[in-house]
Amino acid sequence: MKRKDLLGLRGVSREEIVEILDTAARFRSVSKRRVKKVPTLRGRTVVTAFFENSTRTKTSFDLAAKRLSADTISFSSSTSATKKGETLMDTARNLDAMVPDAIIMRHPATGAPHMLAQKFPWAVINAGDGINEHPSQALLDMLTMRDHLGSLEGKTVAIVGDVYHSRVARSNIYGLSTMGARVLVAGPGTMCPPAMSELGVEVRHRIDEVLPEADVIMMLRIQRERLSRGMMSSVREYATFYGLDMEKLRRARPEVLVMHPGPINRGVEMTPDVADGERSVILEQVTNGVAVRMALLYLLLGGAPSGSDGGDDAAA
Repeated sequence: MKRKDLLGLRGVSREEIVEILDTAARFRSVSKRRVKKVPTLRGRTVVTAFFENSTRTKTSFDLAAKRLSADTISFSSSTSATKKGETLMDTARNLDAMVPDAIIMRHPATGAPHMLAQKFPWAVINAGDGINEHPSQALLDMLTMRDHLGSLEGKTVAIVGDVYHSRVARSNIYGLSTMGARVLVAGPGTMCPPAMSELGVEVRHRIDEVLPEADVIMMLRIQRERLSRGMMSSVREYATFYGLDMEKLRRARPEVLVMHPGPINRGVEMTPDVADGERSVILEQVTNGVAVRMALLYLLLGGAPSGSDGGDDAAA
């Protein structure tokens, strides 16, 4: 992959996405071994710098780096000098002094990873910036879909919930559209405005309008504080009109896939029987997340460093 950073999926070519997904599919075998590690990135240093709370994404990236034998440094804003007023650029300069090879960054400000990517030589992977993008989540989603559907070309993916504020949705829209999928979005008008159609998606406002057409239903996590700010009158109202339960799921195709980026608000975005049901591939998404993040580190850092014994096992 001929790029220094992965900041989003907007503008990433179909060939690059296929390369990432194919590499990730090969890396899955590493997690099935007794010794779950390859020497591919031995001697490289990977920093996880999360300025927002995260469990799943941070753990997945950390595990991916360690399975590639990279040295890892974990940076959390809750225990850093940023709490004492240090600026993002000051923090970045301090991290740069440690001579990292890659920084995986989550930040509440849209564009923060892009700024660092322009100013520093190390690879930057965007793990979520503001309401902009979360590219590795979309890639693991697409890998999971491809496993079941064979191809994304011509498939219909319905994304339901707070689409406007979702960086997961935005990266999926870019990536799926590039791969030839049809994307439907549905949610309340405050969370799924008509302007979303400018991204090349079909906008609906009822979950029942997308269920019968979808090959994949992706339910987005709802932040309860947004509901409390008047985007809907209550959590109960959202669950009634936009939550996925077994009754609604019966209106979908029998083979439909149910996805969720996590963590799930059970009883809000979906009921437990749907989340744990036979159509759910949510745990597969988690497994594929480690493989996709291994693939990104491998491709951006150029595989095994000179003189290492990565050999043919590097992406086996």
